[in-house]
Amino acid sequence: MDRKTLKAAFPATVPVLMGYLAIGMAFGLMLQSEGYGVGWAILMSMTIYAGSGQYLGVPLLATGATLGQTAFLTLMVNFRHLVYGLSMLEKFRGMGRRKLYMIFSLTDETYALLSSAKVPQGVKEHDYYFAVALLDQSYWVLGSVIGSLLGAALGFDTTGVDFAMTALFLVIAVGQWRTAGSHLPALLGGAATLVSLLAVGAEEMLLPALGIMVAVLVLLRPTLEEQGRRRPAAVREEGAR
Repeated sequence: MDRKTLKAAFPATVPVLMGYLAIGMAFGLMLQSEGYGVGWAILMSMTIYAGSGQYLGVPLLATGATLGQTAFLTLMVNFRHLVYGLSMLEKFRGMGRRKLYMIFSLTDETYALLSSAKVPQGVKEHDYYFAVALLDQSYWVLGSVIGSLLGAALGFDTTGVDFAMTALFLVIAVGQWRTAGSHLPALLGGAATLVSLLAVGAEEMLLPALGIMVAVLVLLRPTLEEQGRRRPAAVREEGAR
């Protein structure tokens, strides 16, 4: 990977840069408020690198949770990454040793960028994916370090800062909605979430919602693929006019 690839990938990651600096700082502040300094912020952001998982890790550290409790809760919070990984099998095929890092670095926001990525001409596809993932993690590490240092120097009330991650994902989702060829997957996801919420409540809705989404998308895969093939042709016809 060279400077040209990083330069090509950077514009696509700017929304994540803005968001990760903010929510990374929020994580660093929360961690510092519990007495864990910048070294912990760097270590967690380098080796765990899971926004919701790291936010969860702060109270787990503060309350002295057991290893079993930590493992189970982390699995529940991040179970959605199983679905992400399955949908990235083709994109990551042939990446060699870099594939391991791509699996590790597949956060919500990186997944959102890679799933709709349009690789610029003159840039190798796999190099571009790797650059996007690497830049995104660097933003997260930087944000968490800044937040930890600010928390140590100034002191902050961290009430409500964990909503920053939700706000970032909403911004990315809105951008994808505007550029998507079909809104059907998003609408199905919203419907599945609502059904799960009404059926089991807010505390246990995640896994049922993911299960419904996977089942429905598998059943509708032929229809969605057909829509995907039709859209480029429609765009070309419109351009010819």
